[in-house]
Order: sequence, then C-alpha cells, then structure tokens
Amino acid sequence: MKVALIGDVHANLPALETVLAHAYEAGVQEIWHVGDFVGYGAFPDEVVRRLRREDARSIVGNYDLKVLKFKKKQDKWRRSKRPEKYLAFKWAYQNLSKSSRKYLRSLPREMRLEVAGKRILLTHGSPASNEEHLTPDTPQERFQGLAHLADADVIICGHSHVPFARQVGDVWFINTGSVGRPDDGDPRAAYAVLQIEPEQFQVRHYRLEYDVASAVDAIRQHELPEAFAQMILQGHNLDVVLPLE
Repeated sequence: MKVALIGDVHANLPALETVLAHAYEAGVQEIWHVGDFVGYGAFPDEVVRRLRREDARSIVGNYDLKVLKFKKKQDKWRRSKRPEKYLAFKWAYQNLSKSSRKYLRSLPREMRLEVAGKRILLTHGSPASNEEHLTPDTPQERFQGLAHLADADVIICGHSHVPFARQVGDVWFINTGSVGRPDDGDPRAAYAVLQIEPEQFQVRHYRLEYDVASAVDAIRQHELPEAFAQMILQGHNLDVVLPLE
C-alpha cells in the first residue's frame, strides 16, 4: 500500500490542493491525516470539506479541538490569550459550517490500523499527548518511552510542523510536517509518502512549491492580521513572526 501522510493543513487550501495533486500523481491509494484542519488560514470550511470528499482517514488535532471549544471559552480566552491568537480561534469557529463542526467532533484523537502486518498508530502530537512536540531533537530516551507506550510498529504524528523519520529499535516515528503552515523556516508545503509491503517499508518526505500568493491574498481580503500572512510567507509560527515585547 502507498499512502499520503499529511497533517497541520491549518486552513490553507492552496497548499492542500498542491499536496493532493502531487500525492495522486505519485500513485497513493489512501490519505492519512493527523489533524489540525483549521487555524490561521483563510479556508477552514473548505479544507474540512475537501478532505471529507477525499475520504481521508483523519483524526482530530489539538487546534481543531480548541476551535470547537471557542463558544464556551471565548470570554476567558479574550482575557487570557494574545489578540491575534484569540482572533484566529474566533475566525476559524465562525467560518466552519455546522456540518464541518459536527464532523470534527466525531473524529477520534488517535487511530490504529494494520497494514501488511505492521501495527500503525496515527496520533496528532505523541502517544502520550496531542500537544507534545516531537522533533529530530527529541531525546532518544523519550522516543524509547513513547515507543513502549504506543505498542505499535509505526507511529505517525504531526503537531511540531517539523518533518522527520526516525527509527527507535524496531519502531518507526514519522512526522508528516505541515501542509499549510511549516515552522522550520521553509515555507513550502510538507507531506510524506509511505509505502508498506510485507518485505518493504519506505517513507519519503516532500517539500512542494504552491500558490502562496492565493493563500496570502485570501488572508488579507478577509482583513485578518498581517501576521497570519507572514507565517505562511516565512514558514514560522506566530511567536517568531510577532514576538512578544
């Protein structure tokens, strides 16, 4: 089986469209998505609907869960969060259809699959927490502990927005990187293709140029903060683009 591994689209439809086109040209048979459909980008509902049309195997991300809580948390968050982050949650919530909100609420936080005898875990952050950032710099000891906790042969994650593949004993950790909002200084869309056969296991990461101008123009047309556009242009998160004084 050949599978496209995607995550952290963050409402960037132009990036998602480019990734899907590239993946199908590469001959993938399924799309596995590790969450964070929405956040900061201008196309929250369009991204949810697009991945539903593709019948992607999806889990919910930590950002998705926070957006779904916005209505109950808005008063608290208005006081406790920086204005740009509060506005990102608000805008994503208000621009999701009722159908898309219902769909996101229906998604699991993790998913277990078995392909060609391999036990596979899809999780957003790590097997321990959907908010844990796994990167190439995560200590070996932590990976070993998570491998034991996961009880899987392949752990596919996102959240850190930094793509990597790492083998720990007999266990593989694969981070998809971010389709729509990379944080590693490279603004190109990131995803991976996984090929699993009984005697073969192969993963390849891709970085793709896409129509960044369309993603940025949509943010500006909706009069969202310029920092949201700069995140896409620079390939960095909000705290880097707009550091606290």
